[in-house]
Amino acid sequence: MRRIIVNSTPLIVLSNIGHLNLLKDLYGEIYIPQAVFDEVTQKNDSANREICSNSGWIHVCKIQNETAKRMYQAKLHAGEVEVMILAQENPKADLLIIDDLAAKNTAKFLGLKVTGTLGIILKAKREHLIEKVEPILNQMIADGFYITQKIYDWVKSEAGE
Repeated sequence: MRRIIVNSTPLIVLSNIGHLNLLKDLYGEIYIPQAVFDEVTQKNDSANREICSNSGWIHVCKIQNETAKRMYQAKLHAGEVEVMILAQENPKADLLIIDDLAAKNTAKFLGLKVTGTLGIILKAKREHLIEKVEPILNQMIADGFYITQKIYDWVKSEAGE
C-alpha cells in the first residue's frame, strides 16, 4: 500500500478552493502527522471542516521518535518536521506533499520523494481529473497562495495550456 504523507499547506490550499478531493482521487488515502492535523484544525474554516469530515481516507498518525523533532526544528515548522519523521518511520512512504522550499530541500536531502500543491494540480491534469490548470491556479492565487509569474507560466506550459 502506498503511503502519501501531506503537510498542512496543500491541505489548506486545496480545501479552500474546493479541490481537496484531488488527493483522494489521485491516491485513495493520505496520511498526516498529528502536528499537521492540529495546525489545520485549529481554526473553524473550510480546511478544518473538510479534514474532519473526510476521516475515512485521511489518516492521522502520531510519530514515534519525538526526540528527532529537535534535529529539524531550527528551520522548519512542527508539521513539516513530523511529515519527514513520519516518512522515515514508514519505509513504505512513497511521496511527501510539502510546499515550503526549506522543507522540500531537507526532505530531498534525506532521500525522500517530494512534490507540492502545484505538482498535485499537474498530476490531476495528466490523469484527466481536471480539464485545465489555469482556473485552479487563479483560484489559488485569489485565495492568497503565492505563485510567481514564472512558475505560473511553467505550470501552464507543463499542462499544455
